[in-house]
Amino acid sequence: MIRVKLKRNGFIVLLMLLMLVNAGCKRADIMSTEDVTTSTNIEIETTTTETLTSETFSEGNNPVLKHGRLKLDGLQIVDQSGTPIQLRGVSTHGIQWFPEYVSQDTFKTMKDDWHINVVRLAMYSDPNAGYDEQLHALVEKGVAYATELDLYVIIDWHILSDGNPNLSKDRAIKFFEAMSKKYKDNPNVLYEICNEPNGDVTWSRDIKPYAESIINVIRQNDENALIIVGTPTWSQDVDLVANDPIENQENILYALHFYAATHKEGLREKLSEALKLGLPIIVSEFGISDASGSGEIDYEQGAIWLEFLDAHGIGYVAWNLSNKEETSALIKSDIKTVSGWNDSDLTPWGLWFVKWIGGK
Repeated sequence: MIRVKLKRNGFIVLLMLLMLVNAGCKRADIMSTEDVTTSTNIEIETTTTETLTSETFSEGNNPVLKHGRLKLDGLQIVDQSGTPIQLRGVSTHGIQWFPEYVSQDTFKTMKDDWHINVVRLAMYSDPNAGYDEQLHALVEKGVAYATELDLYVIIDWHILSDGNPNLSKDRAIKFFEAMSKKYKDNPNVLYEICNEPNGDVTWSRDIKPYAESIINVIRQNDENALIIVGTPTWSQDVDLVANDPIENQENILYALHFYAATHKEGLREKLSEALKLGLPIIVSEFGISDASGSGEIDYEQGAIWLEFLDAHGIGYVAWNLSNKEETSALIKSDIKTVSGWNDSDLTPWGLWFVKWIGGK
């Protein structure tokens, strides 16, 4: 195979090659100063120094171009033609602390080298944890980069220290009203409306009414986007939610989060029960450390979890894209680059995850 990488005139070169082949030439000796390899087939690859667009990549490396807008069919996420698709990707850490990873080069590295098809933008909702309305612009940049690279993107309203999503409900309404209006025509945008409700919070009293309000706000602008709803106890009690799901709404997923060194067979049983009751699940955040985000890594439980999710076609998003000095960070703390990483730049968790999804 002859691969020619050119910054200009790729189309002209293609025409010349076709003329040579049609003329019966058995061999075309084509030289390029950028990249030449040989084989029995001819393939032309063009690149550009301009801003990346969906046309830059082949369909095989373009998840959104290939699959289009996603929807739910029973428990399964399917694409525009009804074919099941499994979302597998990476979540940023809080973008207020690690804004440098909201970058086109970063997302491109994860797409090309790690083979992700979705990125999650985690914006903490609590002002005491760094929320600022100015961060909305950074979310928009992240969506723009993901869109240019033809990746799916989850806009995550990251409830955590604020516990009860109703504490930030007014801000959430304003945020999701603006985002859903801006991205109503984007087939790649998903909304996660309350990351991990926790504390003195129940599904029926607190989370479900909140979710219904925010879903209605989004649906006023976007009737079709997938919406992810957090569940009680840091998005673990999916079995309880399965007995009282949100009604009269389509394309609603429910979040389950786990950290494999802490959450083991007991949480998988909750997941199994929820699936039996017909609740569609996405693992919008997980790791294989303990639940603190640090501590020991449990590779065995991590493999059991992902084998289960893969077998059921359930999507999963790894926490977290940063070089924070903790076990759940994917990048080593002394690595300052935000793209183009080698294996040696990754933490043990990062290397394990990349090799797992890269082999799928």
